Amino acid sequence: MEDIGKLIIALGIVLVLVGGGLLLLGKVSGFGKLPGDIVIQRDNFTCLFPLASSILLSLALTIAINFIFRLLNK
Repeated sequence: MEDIGKLIIALGIVLVLVGGGLLLLGKVSGFGKLPGDIVIQRDNFTCLFPLASSILLSLALTIAINFIFRLLNK
């Protein structure tokens, strides 16, 4: 039971960090408006496909996670 409690606490911390990161990304003016992001606007409909932003975010997270794992393995 103790392990499950620690896991739930760790997942809660991760969710808070991810939520805070998403709030910060929403305030960054360039995110979602990069060249390569597709925006379709009609009369009362807007659809956004943030392709370039997603690739950039994926690259940044991959580098960060690899860096963290390399630090933990030493």
